[in-house]
Amino acid sequence: MISLFRFSWRAVVLIVWVVVGLLSVGLLFPVLRPGGRRVMVLRMSRLLMCICGVRVIAHGQAVQDRAVLYVSNHVSWLDIFVINSVRCTSFIAKSDIRRWPVIGWLVAGAGTVFIERGQRRAIQVVSQQMASCFERGDAVGLFPEGTTSTGMDVRPFHASLFEAAIALNVDIQPMALLFEQAGQRSERFAFVGEQSLVANIWVLLSARKVSVHCHFLDLIPAQSCTEWGRSQTAQNAREQIRAVVCPEAVTVEA
Repeated sequence: MISLFRFSWRAVVLIVWVVVGLLSVGLLFPVLRPGGRRVMVLRMSRLLMCICGVRVIAHGQAVQDRAVLYVSNHVSWLDIFVINSVRCTSFIAKSDIRRWPVIGWLVAGAGTVFIERGQRRAIQVVSQQMASCFERGDAVGLFPEGTTSTGMDVRPFHASLFEAAIALNVDIQPMALLFEQAGQRSERFAFVGEQSLVANIWVLLSARKVSVHCHFLDLIPAQSCTEWGRSQTAQNAREQIRAVVCPEAVTVEA
């Protein structure tokens, strides 16, 4: 009963947030300067965390003042907003997300770049869009696993889109996202398998004491990326992230 009440009031406030977000994307974003849009994305993302009852705990030092490629494990539709609550970031996401009700419209309006699977020119087109972001000094976010996971391990990385950062001498910063409930690691909030978006939102909005630990890991300098190439750079980033997400597995493998 209490969880139903919690879900109900959060859902009402979330609907208001969605309406404000859609109006902002449709009416304000076209007339705002880039700095104004970044501030709005940051504030709206932080507000969403409050509405959902999610506490974002940042660890380490995020690159804030220049172009950077953030690469992260991928657990939930919430990941984009979690990272945006720390620094406004343009994300690379699969085109399926654009078709998600409401969430897809909002992330598209916030500057997400969508990649079409199975199209030969898709990587080239997305790389060009990433280059434009880097040239403006923006942060770009990438989920190299290509899909979500339970958050208890890290899938193999696809390295193709690392090339855009390497070509422009942009530093790469790995990130690890860990979901917890009441101080314990949890898979409850992972958006995986056949679960619908509505069902996942129900789980999140009815829950208490949810936190996401956002670990900003050791920066991989552009020079190192150039020396290693995209495959080795992707492997290095994945190893850093796995060491935080599943340290026991890394220890056993070692």
